[in-house]
Amino acid sequence: MHPFLPHTKEDISSMLATIGVSSLEDLFKDIPDEIRLKDELNITSSMSEMEIRKLLTSLSDKNLTTEQAVNFMGGGAYDHYIPAIIKHLALRQEFFTAYTPYQPEISQGTLQAIFEYQSMICELTGMDVSNASLYDGGTALAEAVFMANHGNKKELVLVSETVNPEYRQVIETYAKYNGLTYQEIKSIDGQTDLEDLKSKYNGDVSSVLIQVPNYFGIVEDGVAVRNLMDQIKTKAQLIIAANPISLALLEAPGNYGADIVAGEGQSLGAPLQFGGPYLGFIAAKKDHMRRMPGRIVGETLDLDGKRAYVLTLQAREQHIRREKAMSNITSNQGLIALMATIYMATMGKEGLKEVAGQCLSKAHYLAKKLSELNGVSLSYDKAFFHEFVVKTEVNATSLHQVMEEKGFLSGIVISDHELLLCVTEKISKDQMDTFVKELEGIL
Repeated sequence: MHPFLPHTKEDISSMLATIGVSSLEDLFKDIPDEIRLKDELNITSSMSEMEIRKLLTSLSDKNLTTEQAVNFMGGGAYDHYIPAIIKHLALRQEFFTAYTPYQPEISQGTLQAIFEYQSMICELTGMDVSNASLYDGGTALAEAVFMANHGNKKELVLVSETVNPEYRQVIETYAKYNGLTYQEIKSIDGQTDLEDLKSKYNGDVSSVLIQVPNYFGIVEDGVAVRNLMDQIKTKAQLIIAANPISLALLEAPGNYGADIVAGEGQSLGAPLQFGGPYLGFIAAKKDHMRRMPGRIVGETLDLDGKRAYVLTLQAREQHIRREKAMSNITSNQGLIALMATIYMATMGKEGLKEVAGQCLSKAHYLAKKLSELNGVSLSYDKAFFHEFVVKTEVNATSLHQVMEEKGFLSGIVISDHELLLCVTEKISKDQMDTFVKELEGIL
């Protein structure tokens, strides 16, 4: 028994009798014996505060931080500079909660921050309405697929195989258990194959999903996809998975006909932290407003004519519509969305353009330097933002391990001889030159 639990033996016996079992062990009989834990948990005895601090410090020291290594990793989580003001403001007691407001009208400061976040996301994406955020990029895109389905009642979802593979796995899983048919559009030379899309596009298609820039860093032709969809007129919706930093330079998807824009917002001021918590964003045209999942904050006037903020359009949600609700999402990433709001407000339009511009120019500088090495070439000769794929004559996994020992996190291994490299504004020219020199020495 656990001495820190408040229930007495009599309490436990009474509860077991109420539910019709004779012992605590009976509660676990549905778990197959072969996967049951037979031994006691390997937990050490209790420690003092000083001992715990020493233990945790020793464990954390085993991690290679981005301050100790030059980080060329990307693939959906990006190492951007985070202004000091973000932590200073986000950790204030008034804001320091990751949960959604359930007594919203007394949380005017939180609601205003969310409203500002929604407004900025709409401006970046060229959309009409945004929600208060979702869990991460993958779930945001899955919700976007459902929004399209609720609007046109079609069941076929076409997703380009150049979309982040983790996002594709999430979308496929969501689709499988919600009555949708998932199918991938083939790629050619690192981009969505428009001919393959054309062959699969028909009146049964609910949505077409592409990523701009895509997983390989290449800027997909969203205009061409939109034009193809318009030529074969159906009710299918165009969903764009977007990198919000890139939208400071690239055309807003709403301007070339996207119906829904969603993605991962971690790059807007949230740190790399072992995969989360991150920030899913989703925005759409006005037609989808009542299908938008999760919380939406609106601006209104109170009885005295003063500006006020409220949670609005809640008739979409489970506590009112129950099983007919558009989504089972009721929460939002409040704290991370707040950090994104502070980041976008701090950087402003010109600051975001500066960050995006540095990412673009530095990535192209590194790509040029690497392509000049013997044994290294660019896998794709396409326009890219701040990620690109290089092909090496040596094994990519071995190369990655050797370079890590030299203080470089050299991208993501995507095949035996290919690495996906990312460059952000944090990486200097000297660091890139040193990386190229060290790489040349082991080729």
